[in-house]
Amino acid sequence: MAVTSSSMMLLRNFSTAVRIAQSVRSSSGIFSTGELIKVLPRIGSPRSFSSTRAAHNEEAAAKAASDTGAPTIFDKIIAKEIPSDIVYEDENVLAFRDINPQAPVHVLVIPKLRDGLTTLGKAEPRHVEVLGQLLHASKIVAEKEGIVDGFRVVINNGAEGCQSVYHLHLHVLGGRQMKWPPG
Repeated sequence: MAVTSSSMMLLRNFSTAVRIAQSVRSSSGIFSTGELIKVLPRIGSPRSFSSTRAAHNEEAAAKAASDTGAPTIFDKIIAKEIPSDIVYEDENVLAFRDINPQAPVHVLVIPKLRDGLTTLGKAEPRHVEVLGQLLHASKIVAEKEGIVDGFRVVINNGAEGCQSVYHLHLHVLGGRQMKWPPG
């Protein structure tokens, strides 16, 4: 498994914090083992660090992306030019696992025919049927993934909504407790 420089930095910082806390505990008797365990998570967990970094990367990608109407990576996935882990497919909809999951279950649901539907903000009356199909497919994905009793469907719209691929897509997220507010 490859270790990134940010992972190494986090491990060094965590190790340093543990050594300092153990040193203080042994020399002063201030910390009991239970108190040490309570203090260390406040220093910063790997999850909070990676979540912050991932959010920043997504924001940067969204600001850099533009809605040109040109083919996207999703068009290549639909054409099977790029492999993906497909969870559900029918004649109008494709659902596949996100390569950068933000939850134990993170599946993207997309229309196979974009028809100008690069963002939800561009939806027109002619898109009503496919929008319904996308939501229904999201429910089928949740059933297949065993999360139908608790999941979230997210649609990012535009750069300020953190959309980085201009092909309408729904994120089906689950497998953990969702928080509110989401962003």
